[in-house]
Amino acid sequence: MLEKEVINFEKTAIVGIVTQNQSEEKLNEYLDELEFLTYTAGGQVVKRFFQKVDKPNPKTFLGTGKIDEIHHYVKENGISTIIFDDELTPSQQKNISKIIDCKILDRTNLILDIFAQRAETSYARTQVELAQCIYLLPRLSGLWTHLERQKGGIGMRGPGETEIETDRRIVRDRISLLKEKIKAIDKQMGTQRSNRGAMVRVALVGYTNVGKSTLMNAIGKSDVFVENKLFATLDTTVRKVVIKNLPFLLSDTVGFIRKLPTQLVDSFKSTLDEVREADLLLHVVDISHPDFEDHIASVNQILVDIKAADKPVIMVFNKIDSYRHLTIDEDDLMTEKTTKHYTLEEWKATWMSRVGEEKALFISATNKENFEEFRERVYEAVRQIHITRFPYNKFLYPDYKDAIEKEEKE
Repeated sequence: MLEKEVINFEKTAIVGIVTQNQSEEKLNEYLDELEFLTYTAGGQVVKRFFQKVDKPNPKTFLGTGKIDEIHHYVKENGISTIIFDDELTPSQQKNISKIIDCKILDRTNLILDIFAQRAETSYARTQVELAQCIYLLPRLSGLWTHLERQKGGIGMRGPGETEIETDRRIVRDRISLLKEKIKAIDKQMGTQRSNRGAMVRVALVGYTNVGKSTLMNAIGKSDVFVENKLFATLDTTVRKVVIKNLPFLLSDTVGFIRKLPTQLVDSFKSTLDEVREADLLLHVVDISHPDFEDHIASVNQILVDIKAADKPVIMVFNKIDSYRHLTIDEDDLMTEKTTKHYTLEEWKATWMSRVGEEKALFISATNKENFEEFRERVYEAVRQIHITRFPYNKFLYPDYKDAIEKEEKE
């Protein structure tokens, strides 16, 4: 009989701040996401802490009173990890660790940890290790509290190399080695991309956990790993897809997230090259998520950062089967209607209508809802790019409706 696997979640508390630039409502959205990230990494959030401050305390991020409150809660409840929603400076992390006796992480560290768990291929592991080393380098000082010198005694006095300097040198050497390794793999992947010829390339982009891999499986008949967790896909998957008789390449890329660590953007350069070199982007959005507009803005900002914002985009609003809106009772005269009360039809009449009929789709990748319309829209967009590149192929790939009629006659 197979033994049932028992997963031990780490007891965790999460911490954020309310500032002039970040309201309490916005902080709660970020903490909800941080809780999901923590669950993905193997932690169970048992407590949330937040403090209203003008700006973070340069020494301990939070005020001394709040730090003491967290310290007492950790001692009394056996909390093993504290995760801060914002990136901590090396000195803040060191100072907090001196007061609170448990693991102190920030959002960046947590995301890097999830990436390390999810990395399957040698290339993904190399990229994640590089990002971790870059993150670790300025934080090494807090890790060593013993042995100021490597060696001592006769003949060893003087300006020897301290242990922290030795460690920094080792990490710097490791970063150089990983960069060289990534450069070699980038060259190899660049050759692979050039060998794909002049086929039209389509890339799926979007926030993490919006259903890109599910969509990839549905349209490409491929078997990409799918799970309702953040960053289920790290490695780029490229598949040849044929709609009617029109072939093109479809790639599923790593999901984006708010406050994406810059180390990851740098180390995942080659993965993001799939987006940069694509002819068409399918921007997948989870419309059932209450903060999907923020997600769109985050993805657009990252596309600007990686210089891919000028590409033609089709907005694919996914998970319409899960969309639920808040309702207001007829006799409720106090509640003000907000975007959270919009039906799908009302949403379509907002800025989504300005995206254009040719640029917005509403589907469910799981239930294949409106899937024929999706296939038609992608076919027409790919065909337009293809016949611009090869004008003589215009008759080879007719309009989608003509292609259907041709199939029916045959």
